[in-house]
Amino acid sequence: MRPRSAGRAIGRTLALALLLFVTVVLVLFVVFNTQTVDISLVFTDVQAPLVLALLIAAGLGGLLVALAGTVMRARRRNR
Repeated sequence: MRPRSAGRAIGRTLALALLLFVTVVLVLFVVFNTQTVDISLVFTDVQAPLVLALLIAAGLGGLLVALAGTVMRARRRNR
């Protein structure tokens, strides 16, 4: 294996380990927070389980990170 591909493999392994760690922490956090909460939106207030609010927030955060990564890759290609 060439040094460059070894570095990529290590980077991907670390990224996968970090993703797994964050997922486990998120699941534990969701499992232990089961009460109903008030969520204040722009025009209304909603009561929803905290689990749902956390999952939506995590999903939106993941989409934001994916979008930022896509923009960075596109910028790198255009150089």
